[in-house]
This record gives sequence, C-alpha cells and structure tokens, in this order.
Amino acid sequence: MFATWWIWIAAGFVIGAIEAILPGFIFLGFAIGAVLTGVLLGLNVLGSNMFVVLLVFALASLAAWFALYKMFGLKKGQTKRWDTDINA
Repeated sequence: MFATWWIWIAAGFVIGAIEAILPGFIFLGFAIGAVLTGVLLGLNVLGSNMFVVLLVFALASLAAWFALYKMFGLKKGQTKRWDTDINA
C-alpha cells in the first residue's frame, strides 16, 4: 500500500479538498507532499521501502509548507487585521 503511486495521488487530492473545506493553511503542504510522493513512486524513483517513502512524504510536505508560508504568509512588519467581529 505504501508503494502504490495512485493511492498517494488520490490521498493528496482528498487532503487538498479538505483544505478547501476547512481553510487554515494547514493541510495544503500535506496535499502537495502526497502528490509529489505519488509522482515519484509512479516514475519509479523511490523504491518500495516504507521508511523511504514516508521520509520523502514528510520532507516534501515540510518543504511545501515552508515554501507556501514564505510566499503567502505574513510579510515582515505586517500584522493581522480583522474588520468584522464574527460574534456580532
């Protein structure tokens, strides 16, 4: 199961859909990591070793999250500002 490429890609799309439903900038890195792992498995770059596959998934997810945070996160000196109160 860990070496099946299409399961990783499908899981990436499911996690991406969860990010669309529950926006919070948390699941998108995992979705990108899962799709990238599936692509690498499909191209037969990775072996079928579970440890290697999970390590690639973890590192790809972490790298994707940091890249997304760097591109779309708060810029230096920028603060969050809310114009409306959700309790009103």
